[in-house]
Amino acid sequence: MIASTTRRSRLAAVGAFVAAGALLLSACGDQTDDAGNGDDGGESSAEGSSGGDEGGTGGAADLLPQEIRDAGEITVGSDIAYAPIEFIDENDEIAGIDPDIGAALGEVLGVEFTFENGTFDGLILGMNNGRYDVIMSAMTDTAERQQGASADAEGGGADFVNYFQAGSAILVEAGNPEGIQSQDDLCGLTVAAQQGTANEALIEAQQEACDEPIETMINDVDSDSITALQNGRAQAVITDYPVALYNELTAGGGELFEVTGDQIDAAPYGIAVPKEETELRDALQAAMQEIIDNGTYADILAEWNAEAGAIEEATVNAGE
Repeated sequence: MIASTTRRSRLAAVGAFVAAGALLLSACGDQTDDAGNGDDGGESSAEGSSGGDEGGTGGAADLLPQEIRDAGEITVGSDIAYAPIEFIDENDEIAGIDPDIGAALGEVLGVEFTFENGTFDGLILGMNNGRYDVIMSAMTDTAERQQGASADAEGGGADFVNYFQAGSAILVEAGNPEGIQSQDDLCGLTVAAQQGTANEALIEAQQEACDEPIETMINDVDSDSITALQNGRAQAVITDYPVALYNELTAGGGELFEVTGDQIDAAPYGIAVPKEETELRDALQAAMQEIIDNGTYADILAEWNAEAGAIEEATVNAGE
């Protein structure tokens, strides 16, 4: 297991998730049929081990490409501004569900998972240009991304190893002064979302049903959308459900925002891997299944109160 004092202290910031009831978490992207680089700084290594019973030999580790074994690390592209999935904590360290899962995978594979910060809609291009080995960034596994047909997949598609289940939500000012209950209530309002995500696509789709158009505010990072809501420049934000709930429960002592309406279009998060890197993909799938089976995965989600997003099988989608 990879539980630590540091991670337990981070958990205190999201402890109120328990009171919010069961989570069916939301996702960054549109739903798969089957189920620009930023360099803002921020890098974190989750060190794996090798040899003996500590991981790194046999099983999933033997599936790793030799160049990854020689390098001793897997570089991970991630938009690290998406608490509680991945974010910079009060100690200026990278924290969240994805980094913790990466650390657990590193233990199994005997390598370090090194998270590097990038702009979300440039991650797939960066990976396919060799900047990152894989992507872990609350990225929904979609048929369009698999095939390289989505707006953020310019330069080629990706295979996905699915590891989580999530959906979208509407975040509004506390008290919900506009009385928003669903997407239909967004017509005529200013609504913010992050560029290249399903949340942006949801606004575009709703636009077609509006008599009075939505004024869209599309931002490079999700935190800018949250700031726009706080400053009154937007009247709603569409973001991933765990992100919306995290902000409802923690921002301003839980007094600034609230989540309204039902979750929208739950779908799988996937680790994106270049399509030609099938050995790396299969090693990640095997390692992911191992931490599911041995309970490490459940422990991680429990520490972030995100158990309802758990999956039982680490599947691969290759869009073939």
